Amino acid sequence: MPRPSATVAPHLPLAASGPLAVAAGVVLSLAYEPVAFFWFAPLAVAAAVLAHRGASLRRGALLGLLFNAAHWFTLIWWMRVVGPDAYLALAGFMSLYGIVFGIGMAAVTRLRWWPMWTALLWLAVEVFRGDWPFGGFPWARLAFATVDTPVAPALAWVGTNGVSLLIAVMGTALATYIARFVPPRPTIFATSTHDLRHLAVVGGVVLLACLPSVVEIDQTTDAGQVRVAAIQANVPGDGVDVVGNHREITASFARLTRELADRVAAGREQRPDFVLWSENSTAVDPFTDVLANVELKSAVRAIGVPVLVGGMVDAPDSSQVLNQGIVWDPLTGPGDRYTKHHPVPFGEYIPYRRHLDLTDNFGKLRMVPSDMLSGTRTTPLRINGALVAEAICFDVAYDDELVDQLRGGAQMIVVQTSNAMFIHSHQIEQQWAMSRLRAIESGRYVVVAAINGISGVIAPDGSVVSLAPPRTQATLVENVNLASGVTLGIRVGPAVGRLAMGGSVVSVAWALLAYRRRATSSVESEVSA
Repeated sequence: MPRPSATVAPHLPLAASGPLAVAAGVVLSLAYEPVAFFWFAPLAVAAAVLAHRGASLRRGALLGLLFNAAHWFTLIWWMRVVGPDAYLALAGFMSLYGIVFGIGMAAVTRLRWWPMWTALLWLAVEVFRGDWPFGGFPWARLAFATVDTPVAPALAWVGTNGVSLLIAVMGTALATYIARFVPPRPTIFATSTHDLRHLAVVGGVVLLACLPSVVEIDQTTDAGQVRVAAIQANVPGDGVDVVGNHREITASFARLTRELADRVAAGREQRPDFVLWSENSTAVDPFTDVLANVELKSAVRAIGVPVLVGGMVDAPDSSQVLNQGIVWDPLTGPGDRYTKHHPVPFGEYIPYRRHLDLTDNFGKLRMVPSDMLSGTRTTPLRINGALVAEAICFDVAYDDELVDQLRGGAQMIVVQTSNAMFIHSHQIEQQWAMSRLRAIESGRYVVVAAINGISGVIAPDGSVVSLAPPRTQATLVENVNLASGVTLGIRVGPAVGRLAMGGSVVSVAWALLAYRRRATSSVESEVSA
């Protein structure tokens, strides 16, 4: 069991800790795209820890709320394109996780080895908000700030959760170091020899984490090669309205595919093994809509290889839809399908719809007339002999469905996304970084097809092989190496998250129990005096 610290450090006054918590939240946001300065992440973690250390539980809750609000209202500024109400609702709700974070932080910083417990708590809150409620929102995990950094290769060894924990540990170690020099040292930030040992351990962990970037060790084996064409069709007008331009969008995908077929027939291009269209490449059901079906079949027949189509398919219940990737073969027609696992609550489906008065109280929710069902597939798609793991849009931010498909033998990854609504924001850059990190974590090539950006091909080391600029029509054709075997990061990443959850529950409970005992003891001493 973790033990309470021999000395409980008095907390910074609210006039100092409040601004420090707010500054930490803003600085952490700058670790992600578009600024993407990685070293802000451990610095922000250190500042957040120092702001909370020694605080009462009530003040910890307030500081956690301030920290999270500053972070989320800065990071997801791009949500304003959906509407100011959506932006305020999502950022405001995500801020509430700060209350749990702040109470836990104020509690565990009273324990010996508090830097370790605070790092575990940080990851535990990431895992919690990435899973609950309504499937969670895993945006802004610390690991998502590591692309193009010396830490990124560690993704293949400890997974996304492991790298988040590593950065949190770096931040708490920095807090330990700073605490020794912030005056007045005897009263504000008391630091024990245990904390110094923790600092030494962290130094070794960081060096080991950076080792893969110096010594290249391949955890997967070659499984052949396929040639993939990824098509970006663009959206007419301002690039945002997919539904209003869905006919033109599907026609553009079909035309670009036929033009590729013409180049193949003329000998100017090698025939691909399959073609990748984006999410919402047909925003109506391609099985029942005659015009979409004709366009799709003509393109598939012309290219003569399977096309992975992104289609909105009607569910048996007419009030529900499926967001699917459909393998459409030129000879056998539609085959394997992947259904999006993580539809966006209040964006792609309405939780508790029957209990909401959409007309009077939530009028904007009328823009979501049908609920999107969640997919359950855990095995990779088979496309012209290749085993392909798929993620649709926000699926790429979650671990579960990609981990299952990779463990099921997937040899490469494709991401079908629309993101048209966010095309004029930095959301597309943040999501693109996630796709690059998935390549490193899995040791696989990742091919992304976006309706109007960002589309591209990513190598297993996270480097960009080819890229289609946003708001352009483009066809990217690349040879993609297939891989077999599962990286250690894919195997242990989920377990690291569960370990953090369990360790945090135990440490917070123990700290709260010790806090209660100290409070009771203080009252008894006053009474006896």
